Amino acid sequence: MLETLITSKTRIKILLRFFINSKSKAYLRNLAQDFNESTNAVREELNKFEEAGLLNSMIDGNKKMYQANIEHPLFDDIHNILMKHIGFQHIVENVIHKLGDVKKVMVIGDFAKGIDNSIIDLLFVSGSLNREYLTKLISKTENMIKRKIRYLVMTEEEFRHYSNDQHPSELLLLWEEK
Repeated sequence: MLETLITSKTRIKILLRFFINSKSKAYLRNLAQDFNESTNAVREELNKFEEAGLLNSMIDGNKKMYQANIEHPLFDDIHNILMKHIGFQHIVENVIHKLGDVKKVMVIGDFAKGIDNSIIDLLFVSGSLNREYLTKLISKTENMIKRKIRYLVMTEEEFRHYSNDQHPSELLLLWEEK
């Protein structure tokens, strides 16, 4: 669907990279390498996003780093469209509820870094979880969103240790118990 509205594949990759996880930062050559695109194509799109105020840039050493401008009035709308495009709202609606004692659900792996992939990696922080029910719901959700879902379950203590070793841009909070 998104490819119908936005014809530039590079632009879509940049949107996914920065607007799925607003903590994601990257520089030109890193993006060109990750996207398997020329630096000119990526630079052109980065300049457009920066001129529109959708991306902020900062100098880090000799690199110009880019990050989503979360203060932009369209940030939330773009973020929500991308979450729907990927199918995350179906995961929340169909998988989280009725699973047991779920504290948090995090996206890890490529999608947490803003890199599109056919596999979504989820991390459930839970005291007890109905894994049989989870497996059934994930199977249904995979068919709905046309992507594979892998998951990992950790206790809160295990998650504290795990999250200490991760960069904040490698963890994307999808759902948290209120």
